[in-house]
Amino acid sequence: MFAEIITIGDEILIGQIVDTNSAFIAKQLNLIGVSVYQISSVQDEREHILQAFKEAEERADIVIITGGLGPTKDDITKHTICEYFQDELVEDASVLAHVEQLFKKYFARPISDLNKKQALVPSRSTVLHNQFGTAPGMWLEKGDKTFISLPGVPFEMKGLIQEEVIPRIQNKYKRPYILHKTIITYGLGESALAERIESWEDSLPSFVKLAYLPNVGKVRLRLTAKGTDKDILDSIVEEQIEKLKPLISDIFFSAEEEGSFEVVIGNLLAEMGATLAVAESCTGGKIAEMLTSIPGASRYFNGSVVSYATQAKIDVLGVDEQLISKHSVVSKQVAEAMAQAAQKVFKAHYTIATTGNAGPKKGDSDADVGTVFIAIGTPKGVISEEFNFGNHRERVINKASNKALEMLWKEILEK
Repeated sequence: MFAEIITIGDEILIGQIVDTNSAFIAKQLNLIGVSVYQISSVQDEREHILQAFKEAEERADIVIITGGLGPTKDDITKHTICEYFQDELVEDASVLAHVEQLFKKYFARPISDLNKKQALVPSRSTVLHNQFGTAPGMWLEKGDKTFISLPGVPFEMKGLIQEEVIPRIQNKYKRPYILHKTIITYGLGESALAERIESWEDSLPSFVKLAYLPNVGKVRLRLTAKGTDKDILDSIVEEQIEKLKPLISDIFFSAEEEGSFEVVIGNLLAEMGATLAVAESCTGGKIAEMLTSIPGASRYFNGSVVSYATQAKIDVLGVDEQLISKHSVVSKQVAEAMAQAAQKVFKAHYTIATTGNAGPKKGDSDADVGTVFIAIGTPKGVISEEFNFGNHRERVINKASNKALEMLWKEILEK
């Protein structure tokens, strides 16, 4: 049971917008047992679109198309679909009534002939009602293959996928069950992790596949199983995860469905009734942003200071100027002083402090670019570590932020 997704639009190919539609559609299809075989992006050009349709029909059972359904001349998807299906456009009365209603309710101008053209659909298509916009979805069948055309506007597309497309696919096709379970590890690279769990991976059942998904400072391990019995798959995959946990107990923090690292840390702090504050320099507020992106962070997050300049560390946090002169602003001693100061300023149980050279040039310190000191303040004292995260500025900031959360997590667990 395979599907292919085709996004149409020059704006995707020139990088003007990011194709988020395909990711959403693929996830929704996967949840109902439809595997996505390929995702393609094509330009608003007739021959290119026709070739994409032909190739997709040969590979997949379901072809989902997004984009190119606007009323202007550059949107040619409907005309190209008609050519591919040897069909013609006809006016759909229900779509026209919907478009007229939308204009009457939301627009301070009369509907134009151009807007009325939104009601034109291939004569052999089943119209999918778009409650949020003027471009309808269209469902067409060719033998045992199904083509589905949807508007490219994300919130319109999502509404159609959830309300129209998924229910129709479920009714039409018999599908397998696809199970994904992802666990997240911090602090060990992909190759080192693979070596550690090699024997476990080799013993996995043949229908259970493992994928490594590395990111800055972490590796996600995704187990995928496909079959007809959901309960059996759930049981077998959970059994394999339990066998894996002892091998990664020092780097494993949660299953992906339990939330991100920030969520896990926040839940731990909330359960303890403990609070957290952050004093950042080289990470520039990244850690505070990650923590406060979680709804309910006010339960445990007291505040942050981005003491980016050396003088700010002295004036705002009260770090001793002589300490900075003696050890350098990028040092273990200054990081620890920042963490202790944040505890006092924000009256927090735990704190994170960062100071370093993210690059591309050295600042007020002779430390090499990529050098970062991270300190964690706890009710028992302060610990710190030195790292070198390379010479790419964005990567240094992201790796330092993730490492800081990893260090905090370990200190909370050892409370």
